[in-house]
Amino acid sequence: MSVLVVTGTGAAVGKTVVAAAVAALALARGAAVAVVKPAQTGLPPGRPGDLDEVIRLSGVTTTFELARFAEPLPPAAAARAAGLPPVSMPTAALLVRELAGSSRLVLVEGSGGLLERYDEDGATIADLARQLGAQVLVVAGAGRDAVNHTALTLEALAHRGLDLAGLVIGRWPGEPAAAGRGTVADLEMLAARPLAGALPDGAGALGREAFAAVARRGLGPTLGGAFDPAAFRQETL
Repeated sequence: MSVLVVTGTGAAVGKTVVAAAVAALALARGAAVAVVKPAQTGLPPGRPGDLDEVIRLSGVTTTFELARFAEPLPPAAAARAAGLPPVSMPTAALLVRELAGSSRLVLVEGSGGLLERYDEDGATIADLARQLGAQVLVVAGAGRDAVNHTALTLEALAHRGLDLAGLVIGRWPGEPAAAGRGTVADLEMLAARPLAGALPDGAGALGREAFAAVARRGLGPTLGGAFDPAAFRQETL
């Protein structure tokens, strides 16, 4: 049994695609996988959300979305704007523990960054990870703010005593600018370890079979893939 919390250094860095890639590789190994999204924001009910993307890309069938709010805001603010109750982190923790009893891997995909508020008391995905004793996989961007945002996220993780499962670049551009290429060494220095993966921008538009191959190339051995951080680092020089 293993629980892995997937968070990002911010919004739109590729968390959902990374979660789908981890799920796809675990399923390929024959593992039972469940995916939990405590809060989906920015979409009204009835519209395909992040879990629909995870299902489409990976083939996982056990998924749970605990709350949905239409406004594209952090979960607590989105719930307040909708006049709805916020997400209950104790309820989320209970569900994840129940799923962990029958699944080899439970993935929990956060909304936005590590410290986005889920309720009026300030509960975050970091608090959920601590309640579950789960490792945290951090998904970083590749733009000019990547190093700063990653440094802040990793500092917050360390301050809370959380265990970093790895650092993955979620949307590596096909033709990275010089600034983007130069971030790889800095990101690895911040994480104090080689990258755990880098998925190409646009991977989420692929079909399931092609996505599985990209996941295998783009995630490292600890996540079930064959990503070589040294070779990737050399390519970015």
